[in-house]
Amino acid sequence: MAETTLHIAGRHYDIRCRDGEEAHLAQLAAMIDGKARAAQQGMPGMTEVRNLLFAALFLADEVTDLRREVAGRQERLALETQDDDAAQAVEALTARIEKLRERLAAPHADA
Repeated sequence: MAETTLHIAGRHYDIRCRDGEEAHLAQLAAMIDGKARAAQQGMPGMTEVRNLLFAALFLADEVTDLRREVAGRQERLALETQDDDAAQAVEALTARIEKLRERLAAPHADA
């Protein structure tokens, strides 16, 4: 188990993590730090807890926006897949209709 120090909103937090995760945690802490600083600039004089609360809300808002975007993309992909399925069904029906037309147009053996 590794130990690392995260720097967020002017404070240092010593934490333990799995070996090799230190750099990733530092990146996450930098994101939180950026949001905490933005909250602090927008509303100076907030307590540390309130500042981190707003940082968390900013990040949660971004995650929500990204989730909506992903859901929209998945929906568009599903519609495209449905369009592909419908096109294949139309092509199959067209081939069947063409075969029926040829059979009807052929001279009858009974005549």
